Amino acid sequence: MTGPSECPACSGQWPRPEQRIADFDQCIVYLHDDQFFPGWTVLVLKRHATELFALTPPERAALMEEVSNVAEALAGVFNAHKMNYELLGNQIAHIHWHLIPRLADDPRRAEPVWRHDHRPLALPAAERNERIARIRAALKR
Repeated sequence: MTGPSECPACSGQWPRPEQRIADFDQCIVYLHDDQFFPGWTVLVLKRHATELFALTPPERAALMEEVSNVAEALAGVFNAHKMNYELLGNQIAHIHWHLIPRLADDPRRAEPVWRHDHRPLALPAAERNERIARIRAALKR
């Protein structure tokens, strides 16, 4: 099990600062590197923990409220057919949620994004920043 000193989320190695969307009480929200699925976003817990049961009940409830608020904003911005929520931690052992708006024209829409082989889509800076701005605006509503 990784501790905070070896954790890429705790050490600032991941995600990249230019992908930051918002800062909440429990987590920081980032646009995911791969935008093949438009709006793919990651919420990273501010403190090091690897499991939901390691959080206090008030921390867990506050985190889930933040996850829900971001998901609602993403669903609106990207006109999502469905929102996917993933909390895995197998590669980065730090609580972080993947929120993925699923669109009506998604490939293999009924399956998790992990099952769709694709070339990761990194956006040019201007397009990434525009996408981040749209999500920020929706979060402020």
